[in-house]
Amino acid sequence: MGDPGIEPGVSRLEGVTVPCHTLRPDAQHWGGIAVAKWCVKAKFPCAGRVQSPLSSACNKHGESKMKKPKWVVKKEQDRRASAAETIWLFGLHAVRDALENPARTKLRLVVTKNALDKLADSLPGSGLEPELSDPRKFAAPLDPGSVHQGAALEVKALNWGSLEERCIAVEGQVPVVVLLDRVTDPHNVGAILRSSEVFGARAVIATARNAAPETGALAKTASGALERQPYLRVRNLADAMTKLQNMGYFVLGLTGEAEETLQEALSEIKGRPVAFVLGAEGPGLREKTRATCDKLVKISPSGGFGSLNVSNAAAVSLYAASQN
Repeated sequence: MGDPGIEPGVSRLEGVTVPCHTLRPDAQHWGGIAVAKWCVKAKFPCAGRVQSPLSSACNKHGESKMKKPKWVVKKEQDRRASAAETIWLFGLHAVRDALENPARTKLRLVVTKNALDKLADSLPGSGLEPELSDPRKFAAPLDPGSVHQGAALEVKALNWGSLEERCIAVEGQVPVVVLLDRVTDPHNVGAILRSSEVFGARAVIATARNAAPETGALAKTASGALERQPYLRVRNLADAMTKLQNMGYFVLGLTGEAEETLQEALSEIKGRPVAFVLGAEGPGLREKTRATCDKLVKISPSGGFGSLNVSNAAAVSLYAASQN
């Protein structure tokens, strides 16, 4: 072993020397040739593992052990966390509509006496026993700035099903869909859900990441529309756009730099399903999103200048489509 003050090394077959502390040899046959296999004991588990073409990993005793890839473990953890996640809705409108929604899983209702009186008609079918709370020490775990109006409801997120199920065309109707590219402000998304419900959009679609999640603030801004207007989350926005194109949708991306106006584009595709893609204020549409659109269009201001925020642009686009 040499000088005890110097760490020995084990030469691996590929010529890499691995520092080690406590070693023990094992005989292992590779291709009919007996070779020495060294493995570390508990102090440095698997730091001195030797891998052969026949084994992908070893444990601290030199035994072959297969492990799940990290991405598989992460996916399983995310799925469990998602299933366990709950949301607190607040405000009289959002809570009332959630109580009356049979598709919503409801867990806990915290109310003041005044709010309970206003929600009395929505309680019988909810299956919940309300918890009365002092308005000065409201028991629900909400942000201190939340305008809860004395009502808070703990729920699980809604499951709206697949894009194909929600966006399929129905005979006699021309479907419209709204897609959001990195729109993270819950107030904007809540307002878009309200407009989408008013103008009959099949769904509002956003990415699973870098988008506004289903929260109390979003539900309150949506003023009940979250319970009725499908809000789908997808892994990849460009893939969702391609699916819609394969279903017959014409995909229009809204951007101020476009040459053609929204009205001009809609007049060319009368009677055809349309999907509007809107980006976050500032960054706008990503490059891949732009490239996947069938056409880029702009909302032309009457005075030659000016701009709209994303929720107003969505409302104008939906109105224009309804008039087409």
